[in-house]
Amino acid sequence: MAGGAREVLTLQLGHFAGFVGAHWWNQQDAALGRATDAKESPGELCPDGEVVAGSVRSLSSLKEEGGLYRDKQLDAAIAWCVHFLCLSSGSPPLTTATTPKPLIPTEASIRVWSDFLRVHLHPRSICMIQKYNHDGEAGRLEAFGQGESVLKEPKYQEELEDRLHFYVEECDYLQGFQILCDLHDGFSGVGAKAAELLQDEYSGRGIITWGLLPGPYHRGEAQRNIYRLLNTAFGLMHLTTHSSLVCPLSLGGSLGLRPEPPVNFPYLHYDATLPFHCSAIVATALDTVTVPYRLCSSPVSMVHLADMLSFCGKKVVTAGATIPFPLAPGQSLPDSLMQFGEATPWTPLSACGEPSGTCCFAQSVVLRGIDRACHTSQLTPGTPPPSSLHTCTTGEEVLAQYLQQQQPRVMSSSHLLLTPCRVAPPYPHLFSSCSPQAVETIPVFGALCSSSSLHQTLEALARDLTKLDLRRWASFMDAGVEHDDVAELLQELQSLAQCYQGGDSLVD
Repeated sequence: MAGGAREVLTLQLGHFAGFVGAHWWNQQDAALGRATDAKESPGELCPDGEVVAGSVRSLSSLKEEGGLYRDKQLDAAIAWCVHFLCLSSGSPPLTTATTPKPLIPTEASIRVWSDFLRVHLHPRSICMIQKYNHDGEAGRLEAFGQGESVLKEPKYQEELEDRLHFYVEECDYLQGFQILCDLHDGFSGVGAKAAELLQDEYSGRGIITWGLLPGPYHRGEAQRNIYRLLNTAFGLMHLTTHSSLVCPLSLGGSLGLRPEPPVNFPYLHYDATLPFHCSAIVATALDTVTVPYRLCSSPVSMVHLADMLSFCGKKVVTAGATIPFPLAPGQSLPDSLMQFGEATPWTPLSACGEPSGTCCFAQSVVLRGIDRACHTSQLTPGTPPPSSLHTCTTGEEVLAQYLQQQQPRVMSSSHLLLTPCRVAPPYPHLFSSCSPQAVETIPVFGALCSSSSLHQTLEALARDLTKLDLRRWASFMDAGVEHDDVAELLQELQSLAQCYQGGDSLVD
């Protein structure tokens, strides 16, 4: 349905998911040119601790073209997620119109994601949940079974269904659902139950789940690390069952018990212990890799993208991004791509280790923010081209040929977008080479990949689970998980891991 509004309903589940979502909505709001002025009332912003069903703009203020932002000079139109629901635990004070916030909050002042969310939500968006706290050591939503039980309670299930129906009815063409879901705590259970509900109620719609984990963790936190492992494993497998596609997203180096250092971005300086920093980077990657089904001119829908990447049961994919994409003054796109050599050009974002030496089965790639004048090489007549990329006549041809050279037997879908990614405040200043006020937009190179690296990652999760003495973690089991559930989980993990063991790509 190219050229029209193709709405996506997004469910935001969890504390870290809230941080990622807030950055993402801010970026899309800035792209619309409608960022909240410091003198404006911030409206009824979503506090951490409520179920929120709303639009990035209230429904009465959406543009007539169906919630799109257009830049005629850049010849780009991206559909943005018109509606979203979010669920968090705890109940910090609600930000109201009588307590305006500064446009640029200090990092020290940011405690929850609503502290830096700059967009208005729909007035019907709030439903209080006070059963669990979002921080502290007591009363936290910390186990998968607890999360599942939340949406088994008639009160919360009916509330979610009611709000889903309300927003689905507002859509002209609902192509599917995105779930931003914390994997490391009890929200993995909430997400799994929500995905099951969506699959039952809206059969045929796409469901893409982004399983989110905060930065690195420490060996000294034994119970938290074991819960993290169990929640991640249960959440990943249950979400895979009920979603069209699942992608774990983390700046940590591992999904298992063995801590690994956070990933490194050559052109960013970030603090991996700050959710505000980590979530900004993840949101930038999300805003890029989701372009194929948000781009108005693209024939790709959520379902089409999921089908391409999840063939032969491979419903879990990895993500990667180059943030920002390096293009020196005077360079062309072929020049910059050739500098990567044979190395994978993006930093891995799914805690599955380095992609070098692994097999890619299928990939969706997006490059955005490169000026059209730099798309091709302007060679002096008589000068031999440094590579075949320098002979291409369009940027799309350059990108497609580069991917073909890197992965000649892989089904690749590529998009070249002129619109850059917005990183204006309250996005944190992470760019080491510039003054704090210098950067408002950046080019980004992002990818989703069905990768053999998941074979080792899923097997490692299964091995870590087999080493656990579940009698020591009775509190997790008492939350609603049986021993037979763990045995079934191990079998499912090992079976899914086998899907990624070598094999052929889509192109032979």
